[in-house]
Amino acid sequence: MRETSKDLRVGVVGIGARCYLAALADSSPVPARLVVAADTAPDAVETHLCEIAGIDPAELAGHDVLTYPTQAPARFGRDGEFLASSRLDNLSSVHAGLVALEALAAAGTELAEPVILVAFDHEEVGSDTRSGAGGPFLETLLRRLARVLGVSGDGLEALLARSTCVSADAGHSVHPAYAHLHDPAVQPLINHGPLLKINAQQRYATDAAGAAIWTRACTAAGVPSQNFVSNNAVPCGSTIGPITATRLGIATVDVGVPLLSMHSAREMGGIKDGPWLAQALHAYWQGA
Repeated sequence: MRETSKDLRVGVVGIGARCYLAALADSSPVPARLVVAADTAPDAVETHLCEIAGIDPAELAGHDVLTYPTQAPARFGRDGEFLASSRLDNLSSVHAGLVALEALAAAGTELAEPVILVAFDHEEVGSDTRSGAGGPFLETLLRRLARVLGVSGDGLEALLARSTCVSADAGHSVHPAYAHLHDPAVQPLINHGPLLKINAQQRYATDAAGAAIWTRACTAAGVPSQNFVSNNAVPCGSTIGPITATRLGIATVDVGVPLLSMHSAREMGGIKDGPWLAQALHAYWQGA
């Protein structure tokens, strides 16, 4: 099989259990895997689900039921500069990725490299599931795509080594009531641009090469960017970036929009940061 000179540009967003299918109580969705025994009569919820699905309740074998807030997002602030919504972590990244892909499709430009957007499930519960970033989905997808391009064996490994990945997951803006919990020198703010997330212990996958990729994309798009570094006394969480980098060996950079009240039932962001993230991703996929 021939080796292709094409590289892959992958945008990965972690749709965590707290962000994509958020629970009403605490925005931490836990899929309810309920198996109904054959001799157990369906309850009112199950009966209602069967009516929606158009099946006989007696035929119900099992179901996944998830609840989530239905209150519409709203803008607020003196000039409407803030956005309040559930699941901004991490639908803000999913939306930005889709907007960027739509812009690419609308332009009809012939791209030199394949571009891919992957939205993973279960980021907030560890990602080690069949449909999470720790599972085989992305690796299988890339190998099958490479086969279509006529690449296999050493050529595939070389293709992965040349490829890059942007891992997009919302980050923390400085909280005015808890500024002392943030790094004293790194103070990202809402509506000041997407975050470049950096961690010396590789809780984020960003390294010098990844930072250069992101800086180049933001510069090409003409959008601002901010660094996020957590206070050493307040350890940060992680993202699916390190998981993807470890599984595939692809150079990865962690980014995301700044938020307040992350993981609450109603999170707060800025109306500028999402569009800026989309513009930067568009520039990245265009080859910046």
